[in-house]
Amino acid sequence: MRAADFAYFDAPTPVGLAHRGGAKLAANLHLENTLPAFREAVRMGYRYLETDVHATADGTLLAFHDVALDRVTDQRGVVAKLPYAAVRAARINGTEPIPLLSDLLEEFPDTRLNIDVKAPGAVEPLAEVLRRHDAVDRVCVASFSDRRLRAVRRLVGPRLATSTGPAEVAALRLAPQRVASWLRSPAAALQIPTGHVVAGRRLDLVTPALVERVHAMGKHVHVWTIDDADEMHRLFDLGVDGIVSDRIDTLAEVLAERGVPLRQ
Repeated sequence: MRAADFAYFDAPTPVGLAHRGGAKLAANLHLENTLPAFREAVRMGYRYLETDVHATADGTLLAFHDVALDRVTDQRGVVAKLPYAAVRAARINGTEPIPLLSDLLEEFPDTRLNIDVKAPGAVEPLAEVLRRHDAVDRVCVASFSDRRLRAVRRLVGPRLATSTGPAEVAALRLAPQRVASWLRSPAAALQIPTGHVVAGRRLDLVTPALVERVHAMGKHVHVWTIDDADEMHRLFDLGVDGIVSDRIDTLAEVLAERGVPLRQ
């Protein structure tokens, strides 16, 4: 599948994606993945937002990154083992409730959401929420698990934009060109960090050859999580189609320097 086949990729590239709403923006410090954080990103002009999802023990889908409540909220416990009645009492930084994915879809109808499925239990609730909100064309689903990606694709259907899983990334980066060209991944985008440590050695993932290979297949390249302006410029110069960042103020400045408006 090509990026052009999906409504999610309808904006001219490159694009900026607000990671957890822009977790390192001064106004959002300690408020990652809260509605105020996402509101601030949208106020700045961001059309693409990034969030992770987890499901509670009774299947309520949260826009939340961590497996457990402990790090960012005033409560403790593993999300997947708690009923939503318990989770809804938690407050991020002691002040803000954990939003549902439904909250984001309803409050920000003009945005695109990049959704990372963090746990197996979130797969079916995600499919149900996307159907209920008629939001399939507004999202791109990612995961560190090839199995979870296959499950989401199967449940939601071919209209859903997805990114590559780990096995597909490895094939595109490491396989010879003649082998990689045979791949027929349903993914429309490759979403990767700049590098990965393999057997104690760093392997650069975002190379000119990789970007050229992915573009030849009609897919986009998004890189996470980049907070340094010089690195943003370097990656855009390589031709990447999007950057995911916590420092959405820095990313907005870099895009402005390159003559790229946030909202297109």
